[in-house]
Amino acid sequence: MTEHGHLPADEFIWLEDIHGPEPLQWVHRQNARTEARLVDEDFLRLEEDILAVLDSEDRIPSVTKRGGYYYNFWRDRRNPRGLWRRTSWAGYLADDPEWEVLLDVDALAADEGIDWVFAGAGFLRPADGTSYRKALLRLSPDGGDAVRIREFDVEARGFVPGGFDIPAAKSRCSWLDEDSLLLGTDYGPGSLTGSSYPRTSRVLRRGAALANAEPYFEIPGEHMLAQAVHDPTPGFERDVAVDVIDFFNARTYLRRGGDWLPIDVPTDVEVGLHRQWLTLRPQTDWRPAEDTFPAGSLLAIGLDDFLAGSRDLAVLFRPDASTSLQSWSWTADYLLLNLLQDVSSRILVLDPAAGWAAGELDDCPPLHAVEAYAVDEEDGNDYWLVATGFLTPSTLSRGTIGGPATEVKQSPSFFDAAAYSVEQHFAVSADGTKVPYFQVGPKDMEYDVGNPTLLAGYGGFEVSRTPAYSGVTGRAWLQRTDEAGSGGVYVLANIRGGGEYGPGWHRAALQADRHRAYEDFAAVARDLISRGVTSRERLGCSGGSNGGLLVGNMLTGYPDLFGAVSCGVPLLDMARYTQLSAGSSWIAEYGDPADPQQWEFIRTFSPYHLLEAGAHYPDTLIWTATSDDRVGPVQARKMAARMLELGVENVWFHEALEGGHAGASDNRQAARLQALSHAFLWRALTD
Repeated sequence: MTEHGHLPADEFIWLEDIHGPEPLQWVHRQNARTEARLVDEDFLRLEEDILAVLDSEDRIPSVTKRGGYYYNFWRDRRNPRGLWRRTSWAGYLADDPEWEVLLDVDALAADEGIDWVFAGAGFLRPADGTSYRKALLRLSPDGGDAVRIREFDVEARGFVPGGFDIPAAKSRCSWLDEDSLLLGTDYGPGSLTGSSYPRTSRVLRRGAALANAEPYFEIPGEHMLAQAVHDPTPGFERDVAVDVIDFFNARTYLRRGGDWLPIDVPTDVEVGLHRQWLTLRPQTDWRPAEDTFPAGSLLAIGLDDFLAGSRDLAVLFRPDASTSLQSWSWTADYLLLNLLQDVSSRILVLDPAAGWAAGELDDCPPLHAVEAYAVDEEDGNDYWLVATGFLTPSTLSRGTIGGPATEVKQSPSFFDAAAYSVEQHFAVSADGTKVPYFQVGPKDMEYDVGNPTLLAGYGGFEVSRTPAYSGVTGRAWLQRTDEAGSGGVYVLANIRGGGEYGPGWHRAALQADRHRAYEDFAAVARDLISRGVTSRERLGCSGGSNGGLLVGNMLTGYPDLFGAVSCGVPLLDMARYTQLSAGSSWIAEYGDPADPQQWEFIRTFSPYHLLEAGAHYPDTLIWTATSDDRVGPVQARKMAARMLELGVENVWFHEALEGGHAGASDNRQAARLQALSHAFLWRALTD
């Protein structure tokens, strides 16, 4: 038995020794078995075709503006680990920009003998607001979430001698000033939460040892994460700390007079601070005074007014049955709201100086995803506009609020989109809820139940799945045909648990109601079959992380609906997930198996425990990464091992040795992973 007597015994717990010699021997045997089945000449051609998409030099180089420069991180065939680089605005507008390379990660990896993966940079805001020079670079030694933080000088194009250098950990770090950091990291015993994240934030002075960092902010160990940051905005300088209790509850504090002053709102109200404004987004209906604000609203009030006791909140957005707020972004004088209306984009522009008067951007075609966000909130009212669709390569435009946006860059086409169409349909779930899904397939498709169809979804953590162009999906699935000439169909399901319709859509599938997400996905599968798009034998599904738990439940709960399942970096053992990697941070989503009452509903969606001897399961590929320090590889290992032990011969397992939760540290690894999943599904559904 496990340490909790009500939980079932686990004969494969030995596979939880991630780097143990016996588990790794098992991994190598399974990798060899899977590769012997899948890797042939057709597979290698597919892998190279996918790699050509990922390495394309015509991709849009996404940039972040700091001062007078535009910074970009770039990987291609010549630079698999990547280049961190910058250019001017004039340079960026050129068809072939001239980039100043700041850091060659491949060269760094070769020099230091560590396979570094670039994970981002955080600049010190200079006093003049323009001459950005110092940055904290985040480098992962294996592609996992744990990163080493090193101080970098962009003018000298090198690491600062004797500068800040924080050992690899799941750290949270912010510049306090040029010689001090607000740092949450692994300071030793008692400094991490049960979720493996920092439970303290301390002040680290230049030249001081980690052990001498000064205590600043601390949370209980059973909470998820502590973080303190310094807001350097001129005229609004302040320190802010957040006690992240769980994924959906947090308490925000301001530093006032040597103490931490809490922002007095319920913990499920999302708090935002921008100059003089306080924004609030409740995740459940909230009645702070006389008015009730529905979940998913966005509210605003002057920070000083709120702290003085006022609750006269301006309503910036109020959701309805079809429309939700996805994100927002401040320019110097305006607020941009990115909305979804039945999973198609709308964008509003709000003017606080005019009583939050709202106008709408007209650059949102139906069945597309469009996002607007500030170029530099401290430097005018320019905004980026990124538009994409299943058949529309991404475009990047730039505009100034009040004027039109001008196209700056466009991604290339990787397949003939003219041969395909996009449709939106609604399936009816078990409780009568209408569940939207997108269908992408040939315009001349026969509705003869013969089309190889890939159904994807996620359904968790209020994450929305929206239309997006994918050259990989186009080449690896849509443009392929079987011997009968039937082309691939791709379907994206917008099931509950996600955020497509706001917090209510997410909360409808939390914990004891988790089954609704799976019922929604199954309803989409049945709708595809009943409409003649495909058949059970020709329908496959894929998902990763929480999406891996989703398709794991399709495998065990709805095997009659699918011919094949691709299950990536998954949660599957819901009895022990809280004890593995960062698992305890997701209790708010799934529940706590240590509680016998909660285990009663959790066990109903724990695929590892739902496997049955003698059951007929669809062909299954389970894939993961040794270096995944978020979900970890062991749940995937144990699921495959138990299926094999039960005599399920049509299960295949593959574990990348590095790459973290993404399963890939460079484009070559990503291409191998994508090829494994697509080749497996295509073969299983068409042979």
